[in-house]
Amino acid sequence: MSANQDLQARRQAAVARGVASATSIFAAKAQNAELWDVDGKRYIDFAGGIAVLNTGHRHPKVMAAIKAQLERFTHSCFQVAPYEPYVALAEKLNRLAPCPGPNKTIFLTTGAEAIENAVKIARAATKRPTVIAFAGGFHGRTFMAMALTGKVEPYKKGFGPFPGDVYHVPYPNRLHDIEPEDALRALDLLFKSDAEPARVAAMIIEPVQGEGGFYIAPFDFLRELRRICDQHGILLIVDEIQTGFGRTGRMFAIEHSGVQSDLVAIAKSLAGGVPLSAVVGRAAVMDAVDPGGLGGTYGGNPVACAAGLAVLEVIEEERLLERSAEIGARLTGRMTELAARNRFSCIGEVRGLGGMVAVELVENRATNRPAAALTRRWAQICAKNGLILLTCGIYGNVARILVPLTASDAVIDEGLAILERSLEEALGS
Repeated sequence: MSANQDLQARRQAAVARGVASATSIFAAKAQNAELWDVDGKRYIDFAGGIAVLNTGHRHPKVMAAIKAQLERFTHSCFQVAPYEPYVALAEKLNRLAPCPGPNKTIFLTTGAEAIENAVKIARAATKRPTVIAFAGGFHGRTFMAMALTGKVEPYKKGFGPFPGDVYHVPYPNRLHDIEPEDALRALDLLFKSDAEPARVAAMIIEPVQGEGGFYIAPFDFLRELRRICDQHGILLIVDEIQTGFGRTGRMFAIEHSGVQSDLVAIAKSLAGGVPLSAVVGRAAVMDAVDPGGLGGTYGGNPVACAAGLAVLEVIEEERLLERSAEIGARLTGRMTELAARNRFSCIGEVRGLGGMVAVELVENRATNRPAAALTRRWAQICAKNGLILLTCGIYGNVARILVPLTASDAVIDEGLAILERSLEEALGS
């Protein structure tokens, strides 16, 4: 029995089956965009810990910052004895956030916590209860986050009832015949039928949907949402948990549209693999909550904040925003070339914003009927061939590429070659 098989047997006996894993390998070590399993096999990492590793596995600068903070102290709880790294990182994020400012920040531990607290803040600031989200969106696994999430399986199945005063409207998706005008008409109908604007505290949207399939919100649509929010005194919350920190070629994806949000929820690549999340927003909104209404024992842990400060330095020093655009062009160019070949007519669409790239598989392009089984088989064969690839989408037919922005061209090209070879195998099996 291999080390992977042994650990898999132990996992099945010890870990709840509700925690799923994309692969059956167990990680032993990793560096930048490469990972080795417990049997010594090397993999190219096109998953990045689900968009957590924009600066790669174990970036030297991030590791040094973590080690230095470990030598000082690991925890005091910011609500007991505050510390400078929390304040310093908040200052930097206040300047970078896609909000008009002046801004303020709170730190938490997970993306779901950031979403929960963004809603709390919005309700406190507006004295209104209702929140509008979008179909296909993913915002986390806690109860308010699940209520906001617009995808039932596997995230919401069997867990209801969910918090009330949450409504969903369609997310623009031209590939599946949902035009921006359709989504805006649905929003107008919602205002007329179920949620009067004067009761709406906030709208929450991902500029590029993550779990929903890497669909990109049209920039004009985002600008119209901003206008509608301003008209009705509704706060705009932008979920940048997966899209932030250079993933799309800007620090935050919403910047591509020129739209500014009232609140932004961030996590994942904020601290280079150390658990840390945040809500950043307009000071007048953030300060609507009374002292003691926000916080958490581990929120803004000093080690995580030190890592976050180092991540921001790496993004600037290594010009990762520009690198994201280069990687995106390399990925989409290669995959578009494949889509043009007759044997890869299963590629319904290649799309991306910077280094956030998706390949959607279909049974045929005439109907665009999702090919979920083929997509799962492709990811499984990629793993067999030494590439970690994740799937997503409300139909389960999208392969998403989240390779670290620090990856070399040689490693990326090696990964692309495995993608092509594996898709050929998947089609033949």
